[in-house]
Amino acid sequence: MTPPVASVDGNSAKNTVKPAAVSSCPQLVVLQKRSDFLAAARARRQGSASMMVQARARGDGDPTIRVGYTCSKKVGNAVARNRAKRRLREAARFVLPHEGLPGHDYVLIGRAEATAARPFEALKADLSQALAKLHK
Repeated sequence: MTPPVASVDGNSAKNTVKPAAVSSCPQLVVLQKRSDFLAAARARRQGSASMMVQARARGDGDPTIRVGYTCSKKVGNAVARNRAKRRLREAARFVLPHEGLPGHDYVLIGRAEATAARPFEALKADLSQALAKLHK
């Protein structure tokens, strides 16, 4: 194998800067401050087979949907917790833009052995069902 040849002007295909990928759901913002998680913990909650969902209406006039993800050490070691959070993140990406309410914060809490083992379609259905109950 020979290495690729650089172009004369220094701009090869590998050196070009690609534009940032556009998110498919720009209205979802991830919670990062502990105070936001604590405020959601004092709000309404709904359990399902694979997760616990906490929902809070912010009332600040901002139409964005904010979401946070957490898993306790009961879920398992760091690898298991990160896997559960990745699955929660993907389920939220599919469900929240359509069924979440603007101006709300949602915290998705993973359950031990259930979040990682549950089929993905059932995980999305659990989130949809929990949101329907919370929004009544």
